[in-house]
Amino acid sequence: MGIIVPILTFVFLLLTRVSHADSKPRVILVGGSAASWKVPDSHDKTLNHWAETNRFKVGDILVWKYDAKVDSVLQVTKEDYASCNTTKPLKHFNDGDTKFELEHSGTYFFISGAPDHCVKGEKITILVLSERNIRGGSRGCSDDGSPPSKTPAPAPNAAGGLKVGSGVFLTAVVFGLAMA
Repeated sequence: MGIIVPILTFVFLLLTRVSHADSKPRVILVGGSAASWKVPDSHDKTLNHWAETNRFKVGDILVWKYDAKVDSVLQVTKEDYASCNTTKPLKHFNDGDTKFELEHSGTYFFISGAPDHCVKGEKITILVLSERNIRGGSRGCSDDGSPPSKTPAPAPNAAGGLKVGSGVFLTAVVFGLAMA
């Protein structure tokens, strides 16, 4: 019985460290290389194929590297993404070293601002995983790529809010097992 407490404490600390390591934002080079923001060589090598193999989280920072004299990055709505409409972007970047923080979960749409580049496949859809929220709430995103409206988080329950996966819950379980 005396060995159970140190083992459970070690497991608890290990799980806590792993869960916190996953929550740190990352800086991600779009396409995986500095030369990725361009018209793709083929339909098999689009940036969307790259994006589908990655998991994006709230707080991650996307980085585009490109020649600002001939290209740009536009954040657009779903409709403008589908039609490659560059006339009314949500955001326009043309510095050659664009950094964009993923501020909410949901879908983001980006296209090239260079003439005809989007219709030739220079565009990307980024799907951001839902946020983990200690209170149980989460923020999503509308289909047009715009951020969600602000809604208050639900109030904690009267039982004190012990939830499976929370540090308080795990500590209570370890303490209860140690006392048994």
